[in-house]
Amino acid sequence: MVQVYINCSTASFKRTNSIKTRMLLIVFLICTQLCVTAQHQMGSDIETVLQKAGANRRELESALAFFSKKEDSMQLKAMQFLISNMDIHSSYSYYWADSMGRRVPFNELAYPDFDSSVRAFQKVKILIPKIKPVAYAYKDIDSIKAAFLIDNVQQAFKAWKSPWANHLNFDAFCEYLLPYRASVEPLQSWRNAYQQKFAWIQDSASGKTIDDALIYLGEETKTWFTNSYNIENRKEPLPRLGALQLLNRKTGPCEDIADLAVFALRSQGIPVTNDMVTYWATSTGSHFFNSSLNAKGEHTRFDISTSTVRLQTFAREPAKVIRTTYAKQPSTLVNFELADNIPKGFMRTQNYLDVTAEYWPVRDITCNLLPNNLQKPIVYACVFNGFQWRPTWWGKAVNGNVLFTNMSKGAAYLPAYYVNGKIVPAGYPLASGYEHEATLKPDTLHKRSVTLKEQESYLKFRSGHLYKLLYWDNAWKLIGQQTANDTTKQMVFDNVPSNALLLMYPDNTNFKERPFMVTDE
Repeated sequence: MVQVYINCSTASFKRTNSIKTRMLLIVFLICTQLCVTAQHQMGSDIETVLQKAGANRRELESALAFFSKKEDSMQLKAMQFLISNMDIHSSYSYYWADSMGRRVPFNELAYPDFDSSVRAFQKVKILIPKIKPVAYAYKDIDSIKAAFLIDNVQQAFKAWKSPWANHLNFDAFCEYLLPYRASVEPLQSWRNAYQQKFAWIQDSASGKTIDDALIYLGEETKTWFTNSYNIENRKEPLPRLGALQLLNRKTGPCEDIADLAVFALRSQGIPVTNDMVTYWATSTGSHFFNSSLNAKGEHTRFDISTSTVRLQTFAREPAKVIRTTYAKQPSTLVNFELADNIPKGFMRTQNYLDVTAEYWPVRDITCNLLPNNLQKPIVYACVFNGFQWRPTWWGKAVNGNVLFTNMSKGAAYLPAYYVNGKIVPAGYPLASGYEHEATLKPDTLHKRSVTLKEQESYLKFRSGHLYKLLYWDNAWKLIGQQTANDTTKQMVFDNVPSNALLLMYPDNTNFKERPFMVTDE
């Protein structure tokens, strides 16, 4: 029980003010109780994390004790924020092993540059011919050290004083400046190295806006960091480079570049986090970039991996755009469904927000579900990306329907279940156009002829190649196929079901073809 004592003289309570005084007292008691409840909840969350930490509990307690002894309530509160949300965070890394599975000591960061480390590793490969990478994951609560956390908090508070961050309230500070990680990268002590390397931002953008600082960072980064998208895939099982590996290797795809921006900007007191297109709805792949928080509390969306740093809009439709947070979010799917019942990817995590409406026109869509024995409480909205249906959002099945919220206009979505690790259609695709929407249930009783002409940047017939046309009816079904010759500029297909989602692809497909529909003229 919480007791609140108020010491007031009886003379101060005059009859004429008795009602007002009682109201103030009630408000005071309510606010006090809310504050105590919040503190109790924070304490409960921390204790839960400490119990999960096992042998590493001592490190976390040492970090808390450090700021308790300093009697710095704000820094203590920041440490409590980090620890209370720490149990959902992990790193994905790898080590080298010989043919017997024994670990081979090798640290690329022990060399002055990446080329030196590569040359050293070539010598290791000669000595151990069958050396191979072994992927592993480790949780923050099991491995993080008190000294790392203490240094991170202290440096983040220094960064909070910057002209680009001093407008932040405490909650925004915790999400945009305080976190010690950007995504799932191997944990490395990065703040000092980045503070020194990117100190020039303080001078170049002094007195200017966050937008100016972002443009400067984008221009400077292109002079030494290579975007490896479509160049080569990383051979190691390493989803993200660590902060110091980014500086050492100087190359990586958009996800690494987005992490690089997080480390660089946070080190200089510019609030930032990662945003992600889960999948493109009308193209292949996904994309990673960033958003910052300006003095007006508005999000500045930017992408230093492209020639135009400031993002005004996308060139094509995103299926979903999510924002990474450090804190757990109560609205995420894992609060309602077991992780094993959720497709692999971001929907299994607890720290994201749906921000699609900040980037693209959206609407809520309702899909009808097919009556079958596979009915599940959770249904996934899928887009056709990379020649397969990929889950990008979720909704709850209610009375034979499912509602998907804030879905991008200009895309087609397939409602589906996730069963034994596979996507199983749960209804017909729904085309969410900019003005209208339509359920694409093929009408096989009313068929027609369709003429498909070459279109710049979309369809080009190549002589000697076989082209197949299919329609979707819970699976792709063949309508017909034709071989192009030197004069082929169009193909005519008969017996095409009306109101169908169609797909054409050649025998030399690169799996980037997109489904489409043909409307009545």
